Formats: sequence, C-alpha cells, structure tokens
Amino acid sequence: MSEIRGDTTVVRTLSGSAWGADATLVPELSIGEMEGPDELLFGRIASIAVDDEGRIHVLDGQALNVRVFDPTGEYIETLGGPGEGPGELRTAESVVLLADGRVAVNDQIGFRVQVYRPDGGETETWSYSAGGVVLRLRQLYADRRGRTFVVAPQRSPSGNLVRQVIVFDANGAPRDTLLPPGGDFEPPSVELELVMGAGRARTISQPVPLTARHYWTLNADGRFVTAISTEYRIDVQRVDSVLRIERAYEPVAVSEAERSYHRERQTRALRVTQPDWEWNGPPIPGTKPPFRGLVAGRDGRIWVRLWTEASPEENEDHDPGNPRSEPVTWPSPLRYDVFEPDGTYLGAVNPAEGFVDYPQPVFDGDDVWAVTRDALGVERVVRFRIEVDG
Repeated sequence: MSEIRGDTTVVRTLSGSAWGADATLVPELSIGEMEGPDELLFGRIASIAVDDEGRIHVLDGQALNVRVFDPTGEYIETLGGPGEGPGELRTAESVVLLADGRVAVNDQIGFRVQVYRPDGGETETWSYSAGGVVLRLRQLYADRRGRTFVVAPQRSPSGNLVRQVIVFDANGAPRDTLLPPGGDFEPPSVELELVMGAGRARTISQPVPLTARHYWTLNADGRFVTAISTEYRIDVQRVDSVLRIERAYEPVAVSEAERSYHRERQTRALRVTQPDWEWNGPPIPGTKPPFRGLVAGRDGRIWVRLWTEASPEENEDHDPGNPRSEPVTWPSPLRYDVFEPDGTYLGAVNPAEGFVDYPQPVFDGDDVWAVTRDALGVERVVRFRIEVDG
C-alpha cells in the first residue's frame, strides 16, 4: 500500500512479503584460518568492504592493515601497517572503497583518513577535526559521486555528543558538514554525575535499555536513511523528496527477568563511576522497539535489524572480578527485514549461528559478506547467498 503525503511517498506493508517465506544465508566462501599463512590469520576483523569486481578488503584492527582477496578468496596484497607515518595506522575501525577504486581507512586517534591507491601509488592522508572526541566504531561511508563521509562527533555546550558528518570531495578536501535528520531525538535516559578535574562535576545522560533510539546510515548515493524506533518507520532521502517505509509489526514482550537483568547490569556499570548511583529514570519498558539498526546495501536495499525475543544463557567467560562481566546474559537471535529501494518488503532473513553483526556486514543483492566467529573465537569472512526457505 502506498500514498503521497506532500513530498513524502509512504509505502506501508500490512502483511505478507514478496519472498513468501523467511530466508536463510547459505555459506559459499570462507576466508580465515586458526593456523596457516599470516594473511589468513585475523586478530580482530574491524571492517570489511567489497568492490564491484567482488574483491574483498578486510581491515584487521589488531594488525592494523587491510588484506585484499580476489572473489575466490585468493590473497592479493596487504595495505598499511602499524605506525604514525604516511600510510600507517595508529588505530583503525572502518574501511571503504572510493568510487575510483582507492581504499580509505579511518585512523580515528590520529583524526585522519589514510587513502591507498590500487596501483601502489603514493598514499594520501586527509585530516579532520573531531573536537578531541575519540570514539570507536566511527564508520566511514563513500558514495558513487566520489564523496567520502567521516563521522566526527563534537561536544555540544551541554556536554552531549553531536554526531556530525564531514563530507570530503574526491581530492580529500572537506566540503560540507551534515547532521543526520532526527539527530536531536533524546531517548529515555537516566542521569549520571561525572566528576571532572579540580572537583568539578558534570551530569550526563545514559539511555534506558530497550528503549527507542535514533538510527541512521548513508546509502550508495550519499543520502541519509534514518529512523527513530518509537515506531516501524524508516525515511530514505531522495533528490527532492522522501521515501517512507512503514510496516505493521507485533511488539516483542520483555519478561520481568530480562528487565531485571538490564536494570541490574546498567546499575553495576554506572556505579563504577558513581558508587552511590541509584536508578533515576523511567522504567525499562515491557515491550521492545521494532528494530535496533539499519544498513543500506550496495544495491540500495534496506536491511533492518530487528529486536527479537531473548532468553537467558550462562556466560562461560564470566569474570567475578569484573563488574561489567555478567554470569548470565540475555542474547537474542539475529533477524533482518529486507526492503527493496522502492520500499517493497521482500521478507525476513535469519542468519546462521556464528554470524555476527559487528563488523557491519556487506549486502549486495542476494550476496552477503559477513564475519563469523566460531566456538574458539576464530574469525572468518564468509560470503553467503540468500536462500528463501522452501
């Protein structure tokens, strides 16, 4: 069902799907080993990227390099390495491929982007300002028009983080600063008193678990895909209009045991900073928001990571001496809703065991590249094919 509301086209799915059934992911290619040549031993895969020819770029956040493999998984070359010189990395969390084939890596501690040429030419370094704020998981984006987008948070006068996006042109010159639509949304929060130097104190907010959030990403056209998960509604920017995707959904209930787990977990974590901290915000809700993340595929499809029902699981790695380590966790299975660029609901995808959603998978049509982690903690990059059940 669709309708026009001013400059917004609304596509709403009430029931059913184009696939007619759920889909699973069938592995077709795996890169990574527990023992073997160095190029196949990953310390911590921080990010992956895939080009139009199917070459796979794997950023190792521990080795601080990018390893490139051909579409069959054969090793081609390694880019970068640890250090502070040109082409070297102090820390790295995201790799993207630019429109002309160059490879860009965000070195967030150095507040710079290292850019490698596919022909082995001279490395470029693009610097930016982030107000001294260093955050992990700082994502890079690139679009078909040769622009590169760096998430560079700044502190607002109230002390909260504002996630602005710096836009670089193809030559590495900063041309614009953008704010994701809806970024002023404030989730239900509790307050924490943070003691600064010289006895000064500052009050900061921490979101209440299982409450709505503001999500956003950038698609291959360099346009925002945004949502606030108070309801199942996603806005996709177009040149001079907006496509709004809506879907009917059944809220997932939160048991009293799961609510207690999240409340106690947040309380213990905040008491590390403020020992006398007591809960001072709204209660954890009885139902979960509809989704907990957005990813734009290389082909324009929108992948929506859903909240699902959780169940208690004993933590085999529990450390009693660590207040952030939990004896029991409440994991919930991964599940995605998938929409075509025009808002058509294709159906849901249920990834297999071992599939992880960080680092962010790469979606392109019926192909998915993602990191898997086995029982021994060995990480691999796996290419999957979407297969509709039945």
